[in-house]
Amino acid sequence: MKKERIVILDGNSLMNRAYYAIRVLTNSEGINTNAILGFSNMLFKIKDDFKPDSIVCTFDRKAPTFRHKEYDAYKAGRKKMPPELYEQFPILKDMLTMMSINIFEIDGFEADDIIGTLSKYASNKGIEVFIVTGDKDALQLAEKDVNVIITKKGISEIEIYNEERMIEEFGVTPKEFIDVKGLMGDKSDNIPGVPGIGEKTAFNLIKEYKSVENVLDNIENLKGKKLKENLLEYREQAIFSKKLATIVCDVPVDIDLEDIRSNDKYDVEGLRKLFFRLQFKRLLDKLPAEEKIMDKKQVEFKKVESLEDLENINKDIEDILYFNYDEENLYLNIKDNVYLINVNEMIQENQERFINILKNIFENKDINIVVHDLKKFISIMKKIEINIKNQTFDTMIAAYLIDPSRTNYNLKDLIEQNLFIDLEGNENIIAAETYYLKELYLNLKENLDKMELKNLFYNVEMPLVKVLSSMEGLGFNINKEELDRLSVKFREDIEKNKKIIYEIAGEEFNISSPKQLSVILFEKLDLPVIKKTKTGASTNAEVLDKLLDKHPIIEKIIYYRQLTKLYSTYVEGLRTVIAEDGKIHTNFNQAKTTTGRLSSTEPNLQNIPIKYEMGRAIRKVFIPDNENCVLLSADYSQIELRVLAHIAKDDNFITAFNEHDDIHTKTASEVFNVEIDEVTPLLRGRAKAVNFGIVYGIGDFSLAKDLKISKKEAKLYIDTYFERYPKVKIYLDEVINKTKEDGYVTTILKRRRYIPEINSSNKIVKALGERLAMNTPIQGSAADIIKIAMINVYNRLNEESLKSTLILQVHDELILNVYKDELEKVKEIVKYEM
Repeated sequence: MKKERIVILDGNSLMNRAYYAIRVLTNSEGINTNAILGFSNMLFKIKDDFKPDSIVCTFDRKAPTFRHKEYDAYKAGRKKMPPELYEQFPILKDMLTMMSINIFEIDGFEADDIIGTLSKYASNKGIEVFIVTGDKDALQLAEKDVNVIITKKGISEIEIYNEERMIEEFGVTPKEFIDVKGLMGDKSDNIPGVPGIGEKTAFNLIKEYKSVENVLDNIENLKGKKLKENLLEYREQAIFSKKLATIVCDVPVDIDLEDIRSNDKYDVEGLRKLFFRLQFKRLLDKLPAEEKIMDKKQVEFKKVESLEDLENINKDIEDILYFNYDEENLYLNIKDNVYLINVNEMIQENQERFINILKNIFENKDINIVVHDLKKFISIMKKIEINIKNQTFDTMIAAYLIDPSRTNYNLKDLIEQNLFIDLEGNENIIAAETYYLKELYLNLKENLDKMELKNLFYNVEMPLVKVLSSMEGLGFNINKEELDRLSVKFREDIEKNKKIIYEIAGEEFNISSPKQLSVILFEKLDLPVIKKTKTGASTNAEVLDKLLDKHPIIEKIIYYRQLTKLYSTYVEGLRTVIAEDGKIHTNFNQAKTTTGRLSSTEPNLQNIPIKYEMGRAIRKVFIPDNENCVLLSADYSQIELRVLAHIAKDDNFITAFNEHDDIHTKTASEVFNVEIDEVTPLLRGRAKAVNFGIVYGIGDFSLAKDLKISKKEAKLYIDTYFERYPKVKIYLDEVINKTKEDGYVTTILKRRRYIPEINSSNKIVKALGERLAMNTPIQGSAADIIKIAMINVYNRLNEESLKSTLILQVHDELILNVYKDELEKVKEIVKYEM
């Protein structure tokens, strides 16, 4: 008959092993999860491999134990637990509770002592025991039916010891292993042992004499003068060390065997929610399959067969319509019934009638609509001349505001992770998504409210969707002839520059090959190696920058790289994305950046270069729509510095802006203690670097590097800056402290960004977190300001029935295609609204 089995987990030891074995992982909330994941994987593997009847877990408490009270230096010097690990323990304990795994912890005793007590109790009851730990101290607990599982290589491998294996491998019994520790001590626990006695000597002595006491009784029989002297001098310390190393097996802890045996009472729903929250999707398969909780419901949907049926269905639409779409179909959720409408079939039946039905829905201001990725849907509807006029709720944008750090906002993932519903196995996933869209909407709506994001969502992000859709549709007109001319010019310049490099090098080689370039620079020209990589000496941009004054070839190589990049990315790159209308239609990403800034892709029109004459020439290919138009550019002046002055409430800073001073000249005058008219271009340039450096949390090292000055001088600049603008320093310190406490930072309009890096034990990661905390409220607020300006400009142009249009946003700049006869009016609108 199979014996009953119990597994006893050493919680602290296993979490510590998992934390250091697995790279840093965080979920979308910024919660560290690597230790929990490693522990969970190990736990499920132990369950699968050993099939225990019950599992318990022990933990250390913060309170000092009897060992600390008897020996002040016990465990002294041990590295403090990183906060990234510490924060994972409460979550792990919640998980264990949901798995009905009893937790044992008690003040005054270590987890080891509780393990020893539980082990002895269980073995006395005839239960086979498996202790899982990363700490070899537990080997002393091994017996015939008490197995100690030691985790190795982090937690990926294990070794199993019972009494027989202990004797076979170490030559001592488990109990004698305590005596070995008494002689050799334990550095990790700061147990002193006997000086001069290492592991090998300790094992040899105990193998022969069986105990510390017997060794001490036989000192005269031992070889080695120093060994004898140390044993005599540290006799009491050896006995005391053995006491410290001995695991107590009679801790006063209540043990209810029937309660311990209840591991099959899983809170499956609670665990599913936890695993979804932690983003441990693979662990979901480890849970018991309970259909009513797993909710793998097959969502039924009905295909609409005729326009008449569609008209009848539309009569059931109430205040809110939840809908979804793909390339061919439209999905409506009306009163929790999902209808599939094949667009092509409806158009073939009667296009005009079908469009009128859609207009009755999507141009009806009395119907609110909920959809995922509204911008894309607006663009689709525009093709059939339907202009969305409903009040709208975009679940993608809502999810982005709630958690801007996600890598994607896929609707299926959002439903699964927010509602804890498994959509796999449905005949039509999009129909299933449509069915659960209402629940997702209610979930996101509630979170927007809790996080004070309603104003930002309804008054900024949602109105902006229509603005961006308009800008994408309008596109930017391109002078293709100029682009063709530039293509020829670039190729000529690249060849010309290539020949100059060959002449300087004295031979031809592949300039774009880091390996070949490395040979020329560091072997032939004997330039100093700045940085080495696995493949040899680095030739990256940073290295070339440091070599700039060492040889004339470096400047030419840097220029060559710039030219080839400009040519491939912008000259040839732009040619491939010109649409049939002669324009480039970029895609504005509203749910991409963690700061709230918009980004532009396919192609990126926010990064057209201005460095070098050839870079500026590329901008000339962007032209107005026709000869009756001009391009109007409106750019905020030092918007981020103005936001900083506002948030910090610094009087000197605010006064400088209100008096329309050149802020960099004013800062130079303040920092370098010179009169305004004595500020040189060099001093103004340095003040500008300090001004913008402060916004981005720059340190003296980085400022020194940027300005090519000493670290001491850079520190003086920063210190003087904070003396002149003291409230800026106060604000930056406050925002760092608040972010450490909250785990996130907010903009003026409550846009939130989680910054888990700020509580990292790694100094470099922590410094990054502090810089993000300082910069995000400034950059994020600036992003919100330009978005509001875009909405207001767009609305005014429409309200006043102007032909001029907003066509591009580049960070702090708006670009409009303006009809010449409307120019003065548009300039007035843009200036006022911005």
